[in-house]
Order: sequence, then C-alpha cells, then structure tokens
Amino acid sequence: MGLNIYLSGEIHTDWRKQIIDGCAGSDFVFSSAVTDHDASDAAGDVLGAEESGFWRDHKSAKVNAIRTKTLIERCDVAIIRFGDKYKQWNAAFDAGYCAALGKPYITLHGEDIVHPLKEVDASAYAWATTPQQIVDILNYLVSSQ
Repeated sequence: MGLNIYLSGEIHTDWRKQIIDGCAGSDFVFSSAVTDHDASDAAGDVLGAEESGFWRDHKSAKVNAIRTKTLIERCDVAIIRFGDKYKQWNAAFDAGYCAALGKPYITLHGEDIVHPLKEVDASAYAWATTPQQIVDILNYLVSSQ
C-alpha cells in the first residue's frame, strides 16, 4: 500500500530530508509547500509588481495556497512540523485544514512548545518529537505485520 505524504511547516532544518531518506524503499510519494523562502515570497510576483509589502505577501500567499490546498486534499496523511526558531502560522493553518477535511495528521515538535500547540495536538493522530519517530510511524502504516 503506497501513501501520499504531505510535509508541512518549518523550512529551516533538514527534517524533510531525514524523513524522505528514512523512508527510502517504501512506496511513499512526498509533497510539500515551496521550501525556498525567497521563491515562496515571490510566488505572486507573476501577477505584477507591488509597491506595498502587504499586497505582495497577500498575492503570494494566495498563489501558494493553491498548491497547499491541492496537495493537502490529495494526501493520505500530513506531517506538520513546528520548529524552535520561528512561529509557523502556516503550519497551524495546515493542521486546521487537515482537521476540517478529516485528514489524519501527525505533529512534529519539541516538548517546549506543547502548551501553545495543545489544540493542534488535540486533533493530531500522533505527536512525534523526532523525524525518526515519523519514519517509524509511516513504515508501520504500510507494514504487512
């Protein structure tokens, strides 16, 4: 059984690579939001230049949302990563969207942010603290044992 896995959230560490590498040989298809920060911020630039940063961000967010919405709707399970350095409001939004669609999702974050993520974790099917735990869960999902 193959699974379509959506990787959402923090873009400043290699957690995605760790999961993808750890699942090598499994029948998984991985997708993600654009993880190049500058490219993501410029997604709306094709619609014309903006003098205001607000409107540039607004247009780019909408273009990025097309990708995110489509990939979440197509996925079988989402992994939602919250990192230490930045607030990932987009990840919280993705988790809420998964919950609204009834898509199973797993959160990935440290113990130090359990309290601010209590509502997000309450709807998650699992909470992991390491990419290896995610690899183990995903491999379990497709095991025949």
